[in-house]
Amino acid sequence: MKIKKRFVVFIFFIIISLFLVFSNDEIMRSLQLSILSQSIHRDISCYQKLSTKDSFPRFDIHKENIRLAAGRNIFFHETSCFGELGHAELNYRQACAVESAARMNPNMLVNLLFLSPSSPSNRTSLILEKLLEYENVRVNRVQINEYVMGTPIEQWFAINILETSNWPRSHMSDIMRFLTLWKYSGIYLDLDVVVTSSLEDLTDFAGAEDWIDVAAGVIGFSRTELGRSIANACIQDLMKNFRGNLWGNNGPGVITRTLQKFCAVQHVKDMTSIHCKGFKVFPPAVFYPIFYKDWKDYFSTKNINETMNVGSKVPYALIAEKYCPNVYESCGSIF
Repeated sequence: MKIKKRFVVFIFFIIISLFLVFSNDEIMRSLQLSILSQSIHRDISCYQKLSTKDSFPRFDIHKENIRLAAGRNIFFHETSCFGELGHAELNYRQACAVESAARMNPNMLVNLLFLSPSSPSNRTSLILEKLLEYENVRVNRVQINEYVMGTPIEQWFAINILETSNWPRSHMSDIMRFLTLWKYSGIYLDLDVVVTSSLEDLTDFAGAEDWIDVAAGVIGFSRTELGRSIANACIQDLMKNFRGNLWGNNGPGVITRTLQKFCAVQHVKDMTSIHCKGFKVFPPAVFYPIFYKDWKDYFSTKNINETMNVGSKVPYALIAEKYCPNVYESCGSIF
């Protein structure tokens, strides 16, 4: 009798469990989609894939070593894989950053480097046509294993360090900026930076995001002894202190820690050119006039949201119209 009761209770719990699972089918689907989304955004398998005939032109290490040797370079990196999209995408605002850099710095080489071998979408191809109207713009695909060869991070990168990262694409961007400036020198810019004045006279510099951290969204290292010292120190810090579970540790964290040691000070406000032996740390108002947490202010006169109509008089639209006119005029009604 006791065995029969236990069996009935067991069957009851099985039925209840099945009921809960199927009645919460929407929750299960949401959970599955969340897991799938995280898996997609952590996928960096494209970095190892070979280019195809439809990929962006290959970044030829030997030719580029000669072309970029003078150090008058501006670099942008796109580290997405695009597997979920099928084609490489560059949106209008990212293109605005590239155009503004080329427009305001005609004597510098502006390099847009993709890590994915994906071919560009039709829209992106049209955008790139506008960018390539500038003679100083180049768009290439970097094959990362080739790119790291002969550099201090070659063996470190080969242990698949990005597998430890919660945000591998973002942390790949961090690695790329310091590696690129170590290899070639010049200026690195994030793809959300609109350039409104010439950068041609800037050499060794960074910008404070606030008075706590030096940002890594706009940085420049020259070929001078000073620039090489900072570039080497950043690479060493990156390898020593890389943390895959900390978002900002490998970008702003690297340049902040490096300058704290190099300048022998702890606080950003004390990172003067004298303390930093000629390296310039610009105050937040220069490169980051609106604090990053208040980013919506760029898109608002009073209450306009981040989807911006062409012709609107929000700050970002006015800046784009002036500094990236080709892209701005070609984007249709929404920028």
